[in-house]
Amino acid sequence: MLPIAVDAMGGDNAPAAIVEGSLRAAAESDVPVMLVGQPDALGALGHDLSGVEIFEASEVIAMDAEPGSSVRRMKDSSLVRAAEAVRDGNASAMLSAGNTGAAMAAALLRMGRIKGVSRPAIATPIPTPSGPPTILLDAGANADCQPEWLVQFGQLGAVYGRVGCGIERPRVGLLSIGEEETKGNALVKEAHPLLADFDWGRIGAEFIGNVEGRDVMTSDVDVIVADGFTGNVVLKTLEGGIKAVIAALLDAFGSSPEAAEAAEKLLPTLEPLYRRFDADSIGSAMLLGVKGVCLISHGSSSADAMMNGVVQGAALVETDLVTHLAAAVAPD
Repeated sequence: MLPIAVDAMGGDNAPAAIVEGSLRAAAESDVPVMLVGQPDALGALGHDLSGVEIFEASEVIAMDAEPGSSVRRMKDSSLVRAAEAVRDGNASAMLSAGNTGAAMAAALLRMGRIKGVSRPAIATPIPTPSGPPTILLDAGANADCQPEWLVQFGQLGAVYGRVGCGIERPRVGLLSIGEEETKGNALVKEAHPLLADFDWGRIGAEFIGNVEGRDVMTSDVDVIVADGFTGNVVLKTLEGGIKAVIAALLDAFGSSPEAAEAAEKLLPTLEPLYRRFDADSIGSAMLLGVKGVCLISHGSSSADAMMNGVVQGAALVETDLVTHLAAAVAPD
């Protein structure tokens, strides 16, 4: 496999956490890694970098920079160079915890869009108590959407679920405020009949109608379609809610000697559940619709998240997911 091109300079904890996680992935999972960034900054961390490829990039796109203009202007940035490495056949995938908008712009401008795709979408796996994750898209690439785009998001998400997550026949749901097809805002009401009329059997999936926010972390649906504004709000709400529950549990466990004693017995049982819902265990989300594997991690990603993101990228490359996506949306 060609290496995973990692934007070593992108993210709140870059380059330290990015490099540490990438090196761990290379050592523990035998995934080839290419670190894209400033060699002096990477070397100053004190790690042994002899086992990974270094791709020099002199510029860094800031987390708060305007995405489009930054990508066009900063041609030697780590983000742009990572996307070019995939385009030029020097890397099999790119991964960044940097500026999300810039990562999307770099992937779109350098790799190009799959023929037939109207707008790429961010697909985020949401963990469930058991079984495969629920795939939520769009999780932030397109704040404003057209009804036809939501149908295509469903197509992309269904293929991602079947090929990338091993879901035999993905069930696609449209996020709304009620199960009835008459519920929802104008976008949802217009998108529903388009989703219902699409031939989902052609891509090995099915449309199950409207779903609600409470269904996101259940086994009742496999792919949830929404505009990027709504999807991102759902994602951030879930992240915040899970963190709040975990913090409250830890406080309760330390509230008294009796609670602490009980916690010693409970924690070994609860730890696997904690790891399952920990965002770092997912590592990254995939930008579906570009001609290459582009993975986007949270800006505050830890070394654990980056390690898992690299491993996830390698797994998606091995499935040849992009080829399957292109076949699903190919114009008739």
